[in-house]
Amino acid sequence: MINFENLGLHLPQGFLFQNISLQINKGDKVGLVGKNGAGKSTMLRILSGMIQPSEGKVHKPKDCTIGFLTQDIVIDTNQSVFEYLNHSNEKLTKLRNEIDDINLQLTTRTDYESESYLGLLDRLNDVNHEFNIIDGYAWEEKIASTLKGLGFEEEEFSRSLNTFSGGWKMRAELAKILVNNPDVILLDEPTNHLDIISIAWLENYLKTFDGAVIVISHDRLFLDNVTKRTLEISNGKVLDFPFPYTKYKQVRAEEIERMHAAKKQQDKDIKQTQELIDKYRAKANKAAFAQSLIKKLEKTERIEVDNDNVAKMHVTFPLSVQPGKWVLEMIDMGKTFGEKILFKNINLTVGRGEKIALLGPNGVGKSTLLKRIMNELEGDGSVKYGHNVQITYFAQNQAEMLDKTKAVFETVDDIAEGEIRKNLRQILGTFLFSGEDVEKQVGVLSGGERTRLALCQLLLSPSNFLILDEPTNHLDIQSKEVLKQALKNYEGTFIVVSHDREFLDNLTNRIWDIEEKTLKIHHFGVKEFLARKMSLASAKDLGKKPEKKVEEVKKAEEPELDREQQKELKRVKNVLTNKINFAEKEIEKLEEKIAELDQIIVVLDYSNEAKAQKTLADYDQLKKQLEEQMQIWEQASEELMRL
Repeated sequence: MINFENLGLHLPQGFLFQNISLQINKGDKVGLVGKNGAGKSTMLRILSGMIQPSEGKVHKPKDCTIGFLTQDIVIDTNQSVFEYLNHSNEKLTKLRNEIDDINLQLTTRTDYESESYLGLLDRLNDVNHEFNIIDGYAWEEKIASTLKGLGFEEEEFSRSLNTFSGGWKMRAELAKILVNNPDVILLDEPTNHLDIISIAWLENYLKTFDGAVIVISHDRLFLDNVTKRTLEISNGKVLDFPFPYTKYKQVRAEEIERMHAAKKQQDKDIKQTQELIDKYRAKANKAAFAQSLIKKLEKTERIEVDNDNVAKMHVTFPLSVQPGKWVLEMIDMGKTFGEKILFKNINLTVGRGEKIALLGPNGVGKSTLLKRIMNELEGDGSVKYGHNVQITYFAQNQAEMLDKTKAVFETVDDIAEGEIRKNLRQILGTFLFSGEDVEKQVGVLSGGERTRLALCQLLLSPSNFLILDEPTNHLDIQSKEVLKQALKNYEGTFIVVSHDREFLDNLTNRIWDIEEKTLKIHHFGVKEFLARKMSLASAKDLGKKPEKKVEEVKKAEEPELDREQQKELKRVKNVLTNKINFAEKEIEKLEEKIAELDQIIVVLDYSNEAKAQKTLADYDQLKKQLEEQMQIWEQASEELMRL
């Protein structure tokens, strides 16, 4: 579908990449990866036609349509969210306007038998047919379902886009791309402003999308679930791997190991050749031999190995002092803005050592809840801290709050206390600031570098209770893994807000979910939480009643039952209870089998097509069985609660 022919882009400091030749086919799902500054976003801009390459060409079919979501979109319109999407398709808008115009003429004219009137009827029939072929009559329904999938509430459809934040404008732009169904979708960090539910919805959409998708993302699970091919920009070249991200990383690590060995041997050979040149170049009878060695050395293509500095990061958050048995108590806590209630009547005690993920769609009040816990905002109720509790708070915009005029070293030197001050350079080195980097001004650092520096400050702040609001924003995949390991080893208590499922998986031991203006607590994992949320959302879309929790069901006045009716009721309850217990056991078994197959699929040899197809078919069958058992569990639970 699209071909890159000897593509190159030259910048003042040299070539960003050169001699790139590759093909993107219809249906390809591609992850574009590489270090910050390697040229990933630039590659997408060239592909979209926003910028032109210095060398080579991009060959695209004339009728090829491309939807490009950039990180720096600018939307300035007073149109409502719905209208912004409704008028985004020029062809549909033109046909709709023509239909309206013809209908107006037909209702106002009286020359019913004239040739021009009959011609209008014929034209209306043709336009209606064309409008129907391109799904014009399902257009508004498609817009509504896409907006809902990306987190917009129906009452927000009529709001002016200019009243939304940048993150919500990005969602509107993404929705516009999706509803127009281009041949190629280019996505630059699409999950940055999406909540955990919207990310899962987008994944499902892209997996069934017929066209090609090329995505840049720091969300490992998103890449694994959506892509089947990985392009890495490294040292000015593009390396092509027919695998999703996790499998690509394994193959790439093995390749880099081989390259290190080859480079070591090459360096040894070059050194020996140079020694021979130095030895013989001054001797008249060996000068020709020395010249041949020099030419050989000049023609040698040096092996370049892309070092992974992040892998060298080792971060730990030390415990300051041991707190009491409980660290936080919320009493009748709530927060309202004007007439809008975010949450109310929260009564909860947090015990020492709890690891909590605070989840929920954007806008429900996650950051506000954390600020209430920190007493940075006034509101209803009160917050109490336990004995010896020392809180360190990482705000969502912590990296942006750093003083841009200060140097990196000065930034940490200002907050460090005690003996740790002697090791500041070593600690900065752990966060990949070494040598001259420590003298750089914060203002010149990239988003990822600022986040790492803010996390370094976090390390230097004595604490036994961490409150982290989106700490993974702007971090690459490897840095997020380092942070995750540090939190897993942390002996204190923490509450973390994140939309990165891979980061949260196996990190926390409970989930706080802001729903229906209160805080609900779940003791299962992120994957199960997300599966249940998606199931309930699907049921709601289909007009079904969502599952009610036991504590939400008010006891109705039960009518008097005779002995036989009581006996039958007990029998039915026992049947339902057994069905629920059996389903729970089956769900547990199936999840274990799926987890085992997940590991197998990661290293699956796709060259053995028959074996690969069988493994993937088994995996799909297990997923189907899991979904069936979850439906059985939900239906039986709902029936039991009704009884």
